[in-house]
Parts: sequence; structure tokens; C-alpha cells
Amino acid sequence: VQLQASGGGLVQAGGSLRLSCAASGRTFSSYAMAWFRQAPGKEREFVAFISWSGGSTFYADSVKGRFTISRDNAKNTVSLQMNSLKPEDTAVYHCAAIRYYSDHERDPSKFDYWGQGTLVTVSS
Repeated sequence: VQLQASGGGLVQAGGSLRLSCAASGRTFSSYAMAWFRQAPGKEREFVAFISWSGGSTFYADSVKGRFTISRDNAKNTVSLQMNSLKPEDTAVYHCAAIRYYSDHERDPSKFDYWGQGTLVTVSS
């Protein structure tokens, strides 16, 4: 599975952005997907997760209620709608795919495939 993230950019605090991740391969629907982010000088951190069917999602506490993850298996895409953005949301956002996972998996080392990342900058 190859992943290509897009949709990043510069936005003012309180604004919104929608990230997309396009996947290649016919087995996309077999993978759960997640978004991670990495701010300068910090470790990669979990943001959101969606099961292979889209029926189960969970979020980091820092984005709960502001971000929404979704997927379209017919189009091989996963999206992250980000609302009420804050300067601390500034980071490079990566999408990732995992085939076999534990409940509420958020360990980046367990994910099988990664996209290249898209930069989100939130100005105050």
C-alpha cells in the first residue's frame, strides 16, 4: 500500500483544514488507518484512528471534539477534518496503515505503511 497525504497549509487559529490521504492498491479496505503528527523537535504522536470498515474511530484527547477522521473505501481515501485549529496543532501530519492491530492501537511502530506527510501551520 502506498500512501499520499495532501491538504496541509497555513491557517489562522480557529480555522479549519481538511487533510486527505490517497492509497494505492486493491487491499486498502483491509487496513485500518490513522493520522499521526510530528511537531519540530518532538516525537511523532497519535492523532486519530479509523477501523477498516469505518465503524470504529478514536482520537487523541488533544483533538477530540475538534477533529474527525473518515474514510471512503470505494475511493481508497481517508480524511481528517480539522476544526477549531490551535497553534499547538502545527505539525507535519502523516497517514498510516495497519493490517493487524490491537484495540485502540496508537503505537506508530506497529503501523505497516506511511505517507510522506503534509505540513499544517496554525498561526496565532
